[in-house]
Amino acid sequence: MTPQQYCQDKAASSGSSFYYSFRFLPADRRDAITALYAFCREVDDVVDECHDEGVARAKLAWWRGEVAKLYHGQPEHPVMQALKPHVAALDLPQNLLEEIVDGMQMDLDFARYERFQDLLLYCHRVAGVVGQLAAQIFGYQDRQTLKYAHELGIAFQLTNIIRDVGEDVRRGRIYLPVEELQRFNVPASDLSSYRETPEFAALMSFQIERARAYYRRAWELLPAVDRKSQRPGLLMAAIYRATLEEIQLDGPAKVLNQRLSLTPLRKLWLAWRTWVLGYRA
Repeated sequence: MTPQQYCQDKAASSGSSFYYSFRFLPADRRDAITALYAFCREVDDVVDECHDEGVARAKLAWWRGEVAKLYHGQPEHPVMQALKPHVAALDLPQNLLEEIVDGMQMDLDFARYERFQDLLLYCHRVAGVVGQLAAQIFGYQDRQTLKYAHELGIAFQLTNIIRDVGEDVRRGRIYLPVEELQRFNVPASDLSSYRETPEFAALMSFQIERARAYYRRAWELLPAVDRKSQRPGLLMAAIYRATLEEIQLDGPAKVLNQRLSLTPLRKLWLAWRTWVLGYRA
């Protein structure tokens, strides 16, 4: 198996919305974004699948070394080998890849976030900078496109947090800010006992509306000159927005006990429709 095949398998097996967006790209840019996505999956899996914190920290330190080798040596992992040809060609900044690892380490350092501003740093590291790297890969003319991509990445992460509330609680993590839980009168014990209360439904509706605002802000920031090149991100936005709306329609409190996911056929249809007709904020 070649490094690129390894990355393709990693992306395809995840069933992620990202995979459906990559399919529309030219081969070289598709290879680059697939390698970036595989890197994100690898470091995320360190935290999600490793139950020994010491081992997880050691693995993340190893990945930091791989990022350094990517720019100043020869990396060992097939994901980094696949990414290496694109680093110089697409001018991918080393510090952004390092920030992704920093974000994953925050999952080892924090199980709760006091304020939304604290959570926003986490979202910036695990998603905002990923959006900026993706925009770099897709290509742009106006540097404001990087601001759009960052805000869109935040919107994606907020959607993930909403969708995965119950799953995260089972892993011992609560990403919903403490001060917002208190404002809506939702004690942490309601989450750990998976109680779908009216208060929790109101809290989740508030979270959904904030995520919607980030999608709108991202669209407003995207310069018209770069809308065509950034279509892959807009395909993802269409799929993620549809997921968000389905959660609201289904009943936002249900995220505690089920994880809503669109079918592969619907994801592909949304991606095709957005590619042909364009994105609507």
